[in-house]
Amino acid sequence: MVRSYREGLGLTQRALAQQLGVEASHVAFMESGHRKPSLKLVGRLADTLGLDRQNLLILAHPEAKELVAEAKPEKMPKTSPSWQRFIKNRELLNRYNVTDRELHTLEHLSLLGTVVSAKEFLAILTLIRDIPASK
Repeated sequence: MVRSYREGLGLTQRALAQQLGVEASHVAFMESGHRKPSLKLVGRLADTLGLDRQNLLILAHPEAKELVAEAKPEKMPKTSPSWQRFIKNRELLNRYNVTDRELHTLEHLSLLGTVVSAKEFLAILTLIRDIPASK
């Protein structure tokens, strides 16, 4: 596989070896299957050939497949009841002209669990709005 990608980029074994900081014979041994790239070399090799690092690692070291299992997407933390009440209060949001961007920021803040009322969300919003824009 390394050979086909190397050749696709128009690189010789020597040119690839120079870019990787290894001897040309090392590249030849990897291409023939007599050597596996070290873990450190896998990253440089993947970057140089434009390959995915994780895929190349698993191809070069199949035993590593269990270690680099697909990461499970993290569940979003539950939002607080105070946040739920705040975003459902359309009258309040309209009165204070709360933008989607501001709501997004306040939602992240709500995940900390320290804000317990609409009044506190509005106080924080006021503070955010009062921050002078950098020029």
